[in-house]
Amino acid sequence: MPWRHGPGSGPAGRRPAAGTALGPPRLLKSAGFRFALLFAAIFACAAVALVAVLWWATAGALDRQTDAAIRSDAIALVERWREAGASGLAEAIEDRLAVDVENDSIYVLVDAQGRRLAGNLDRWPAVADQPDAWFRTHVLHDGVATEARLHRVDLPGLRLLIGRDETERQQLRRLITEGVVWASGAVIIFALVGAWLLRQALQRRMRPAFDTTVAIAGGDLSSRVALSGRGDEFDRLAATMNTMLDRIATLMEGVRGVSDAIAHDLRTPIARARAKLEDALADAGEPVTEEGAALRAAVEQGIADLDGISRIFQALLRIAEAEAGARRAAFAPLDLVPVLTDAAEIYEATAEARGQHLVTDLPQELDIVGDRDLLLQAVANLLDNAIKFTPAGGTVRLSARAAPGMAEVAVTDNGPGLSPEDRAHAGERFFRADKARATPGSGLGLSLVQAVAHLHSGELVLEDAMPGQACPGLRAVLRLPRP
Repeated sequence: MPWRHGPGSGPAGRRPAAGTALGPPRLLKSAGFRFALLFAAIFACAAVALVAVLWWATAGALDRQTDAAIRSDAIALVERWREAGASGLAEAIEDRLAVDVENDSIYVLVDAQGRRLAGNLDRWPAVADQPDAWFRTHVLHDGVATEARLHRVDLPGLRLLIGRDETERQQLRRLITEGVVWASGAVIIFALVGAWLLRQALQRRMRPAFDTTVAIAGGDLSSRVALSGRGDEFDRLAATMNTMLDRIATLMEGVRGVSDAIAHDLRTPIARARAKLEDALADAGEPVTEEGAALRAAVEQGIADLDGISRIFQALLRIAEAEAGARRAAFAPLDLVPVLTDAAEIYEATAEARGQHLVTDLPQELDIVGDRDLLLQAVANLLDNAIKFTPAGGTVRLSARAAPGMAEVAVTDNGPGLSPEDRAHAGERFFRADKARATPGSGLGLSLVQAVAHLHSGELVLEDAMPGQACPGLRAVLRLPRP
């Protein structure tokens, strides 16, 4: 809603522009981004789990295969020892080393004193004395330091170490691990890219509904959500929204029809009653008695009251027209400075009669697109309010300037101002602050200004002119978009 209050008087009510992104600029506040991020997290977790299973099935399989070969070899050698003793075991080890084409088998057999009886290790590794019979360590295999997977077998009077050189297996395991890491990184990147694409797709499908709501908030009640023709959930939502908007438009047409009927039905009797009172006043001539003078005063007051009713009715119709966007079709490029000058000339004599100073500070030109008559009425209402509540000797200032993308028209006075609580309700129809009860008026002036600002996709800002002062005054700023 294009209405907000000055600092300390409540939250701003600025409408988002049609070209802005969905939601606030921070991505985490975007529902589409959070949904896409959840999708990315689920996808990444599933992919990482798959990669972990693949790693276990490859690198883990190598370890299990090595352990199985060592265990099978150990069982066969122990069986050989049972059959032929230590000499048969040593002979079996040498036979295995002789046929080891890949040269990755490791054996060492020592007696109780630690003397080597067979094998291809120069000495018994110190780490082999640990309680665990399975371990990995670096050994000198054929004079080269290599990493080996070893299994210790304790026999009566003998100790046997069986293992495999894991140099090539470790290289393969490192390659697999690096591949897993790179694949995981690629999966995360693809997941994030997919999340971004999903967010863009959601935002693209939501954009027609968002643009339509912005257009309707700006007064274009004929706007409808475009359908993609896919017949999916978004199209069904758009069709439901369009049905709702059609219903609202029908109701609004009914309200406007009632307003027109009221206008037709009330204008005529009011005008007829006023004409009869004027005729009666003219026929009566000059009063010659006190009763005649009192009667004439009552008739004149009746005419004034009917004029006041007509003004209120005209103001209500103007507000209804502005809020319904009915005058937007008449928008045209115009220079706002002559409009402001005309408004100042209209109220200059009134200000002088009240002992006030009406000061203007206007640029050479200020181009906008809008309805000249409504803008003149809005500025006139702001000047009328300022003059009403400015004491004798006070100053009312009408100024304008070009801001980035906006035209700002400000009316400033040094009267009592409005409290933050009153500013929060100042745009409501028939609202009057307590301190304004004794001042003539209908409470529709700022309502019309607000409706005109809304019609022009602008806003009305009310703030203290002199914050902290006993009489802070009021600064009413009408902000309108520039082409």
